[in-house]
Amino acid sequence: MRWQGGRESENVDDQRQFGGGGVLVLLLIGWLLGADPLALLQDLQQAAPPPGPQQPAASSPEEEQLKQFVSVVLAETEDVWTELFRAQGLRYRDPHLVLFRGQIQSACGFSSAAVGPFYCPEDERVYLDLSFYQELHDRFHAQGEFAQAYVIAHEVGHHVQKLLGISDEVRARQARADQREANHLSVCLELQADFFAGVWAKHADDLRHILEPGDIESALNCAAAIGDDRLQKQSRGYVVPDSFTHGTSAQRARWFRRGYETGDMRAGDTFNAREL
Repeated sequence: MRWQGGRESENVDDQRQFGGGGVLVLLLIGWLLGADPLALLQDLQQAAPPPGPQQPAASSPEEEQLKQFVSVVLAETEDVWTELFRAQGLRYRDPHLVLFRGQIQSACGFSSAAVGPFYCPEDERVYLDLSFYQELHDRFHAQGEFAQAYVIAHEVGHHVQKLLGISDEVRARQARADQREANHLSVCLELQADFFAGVWAKHADDLRHILEPGDIESALNCAAAIGDDRLQKQSRGYVVPDSFTHGTSAQRARWFRRGYETGDMRAGDTFNAREL
């Protein structure tokens, strides 16, 4: 992927160096957002490292380069989606991307790095622990910079859904649905975010020629690696389709490819598709 020298986004919030004082900040934020401070403190204590001298983790040169990469990719999503929204007579509002290490308090609750990258619609922020990229390589065998870019583009796809009112409508439908239907709606939401990631890839390449040979295959491999069926097979030894919330490996790769091939943000209605 060609990204060196690209514009870096101003919307990256680096919170990797939170120390003990950061706990007080998290508690204050949680209180202002209506969370129970005592319950939040208990969560923080359970997730805290063992007692002993604690030093802020130093950021390696490799991690700083990864931060720069993330900033450039986020900027690419800003440029693409601003233009696509403008073409529809809409205004795109840039999300922020929060880098954290280990644990973080968002408007959607307290989370650890174990949950992986996520988008919080309540504060319109993408949250990413850079260590996930190592896990992506080691556990999921998803290699290449464009696989890493796909992860960001997918989460930004959720932001697009938020701005279009799609995610709010889905949450309302889920509240009235049984668990099976709620899971199906979640799958549709995730596959559409994969589609939007593909749309971004198409237009980012048209604008900046960022793609190199093998990049799309890298993204498709990453999408397939984190399909529900593959993950359940690895963890349980069997799959339970009704419990899927993100889609199968084949579905995730298929919708990303459809987004890339069409480049049309209006062609990704996963909720009314004959076949996912």
